Amino acid sequence: MTHILAIDQGTTSTRAIVFNGSMQPVATAQEEFTQHFPASGWVEHDPEDLWQTTLRTCAAAIADAGLDPTDIKAIGITNQRETTIVWDKATGRPIYNAIVWQDRRTADTCAALKEAGHEAEVTQRTGLLLDPYFSGTKVAWILDNVEGARARAEAGELLFGTVDSFLIWRLTGGNHVTDATNAARTLMYDIHKGHWSTTVCDILGVPTSMLPKVLDCAAEFGMASAEHLGASLPILGVAGDQQAATVGQACFQPGMLKSTYGTGCFALLNTGDEAVTSHNRLLTTIAYQLDGKPTYALEGSIFIAGAVVQWLRDGLKVIKAAPDTQALADQADDKQDVILVPAFTGLGAPYWKPDCRGAVFGLTRNSGPAEFARAALESVGFQTRDLMEAMQKDMGGRGEAVLRVDGGMTASDWTMQFLADILDAPVDRPKVLETTAVGAAWLAGMKAGVYPGMDEFADTWALDRRFKPAMDDEVRTARYARWQRAVAATQAV
Repeated sequence: MTHILAIDQGTTSTRAIVFNGSMQPVATAQEEFTQHFPASGWVEHDPEDLWQTTLRTCAAAIADAGLDPTDIKAIGITNQRETTIVWDKATGRPIYNAIVWQDRRTADTCAALKEAGHEAEVTQRTGLLLDPYFSGTKVAWILDNVEGARARAEAGELLFGTVDSFLIWRLTGGNHVTDATNAARTLMYDIHKGHWSTTVCDILGVPTSMLPKVLDCAAEFGMASAEHLGASLPILGVAGDQQAATVGQACFQPGMLKSTYGTGCFALLNTGDEAVTSHNRLLTTIAYQLDGKPTYALEGSIFIAGAVVQWLRDGLKVIKAAPDTQALADQADDKQDVILVPAFTGLGAPYWKPDCRGAVFGLTRNSGPAEFARAALESVGFQTRDLMEAMQKDMGGRGEAVLRVDGGMTASDWTMQFLADILDAPVDRPKVLETTAVGAAWLAGMKAGVYPGMDEFADTWALDRRFKPAMDDEVRTARYARWQRAVAATQAV
């Protein structure tokens, strides 16, 4: 029993990965599920899709590894953060679809709370801003828009959880728990005192009886029932996807920085014991919590990264598959400078403009699929530089000069080279790109006694390739200035 099962429940697909005793993946199963867009700016998932794809991918990965479920020592879970589910405490049935982190339906609510002067209080306690991104206003929306929900919640009949919490409740038959990293993204958790904030919950209108118990990232979350996975298995590691990637990248020292490029882009800078207050519209959050001690981070969140490639494929239909984007970008006309601001669901850090929508600048009659592909990939680099500059200001110039990257988009050499060029800093791509699952597996395996401690684990991090900046300084400055003008114009519309 030296194998660990990692469940990686993401925004567009669910994966299960079996890792052996050497932390090497030996089998993977992945399944996409339907995205629901019931109105402009609204994004939902059917919670039953999340549950069923979890069960099917777990069974497939264990079988593909040639293992029996009893060969699994422990389970680690990592998940799309902020996505909000409310379910019936007695039956486990959700009362509404999962409202996804990208969803912007509570923008007016957040604006009203800001107008009422609540943002400073919320930020001081939670490290977050009043934005539809987070779970708190989503919970309140469900309670106010599903018939009878608020009365039932106040009577103790309904439970709230992020996706990790929902999956654990289902797997264990009723354990209502989460970890500190997911709790820290709800807009309701006091990251300094380490408990739910009744003050913020009252501001948002969310009964505290709905909230799960908060545990360390490596803890006993309960036993997954044999009914679901074929054996009774302990769940010993949980972290939100970006924090799991921070762990998987071994960013354990203050000043270390990672950025994950999936559906969105999320950069986390380890600030150690210090919860650094951002003066540049970044988030103060928990990177991980072990042995009751939180390690903090500054985070910048970009809502659209890999999703812009999906838009090229599914919306514009100019590519058939994501890898086509790189070859298309190579064909773009160097004399054209098309800028795409992909604010499809608003602008995230450091702007936080939920009502903003996407825009394209610099089009000519010769602009075509190649120019759109290049502009799409470059938008990821430009947005990352926005985050890096804000982090440097908050840290007073402290922090590593090297960025560790992971996630699906990092497979594109073209994108990573542009990232290094526009940042004017080295970009390190590890041999294992899907570090989110590695982080979840290590948390569970370390707790189970299968995997080594933090220092020895950090020594296993291996570099695949370092991308070094090669762009002329003058070109870099001019191109970033053009991006900034485009973002300013987008916000002005």
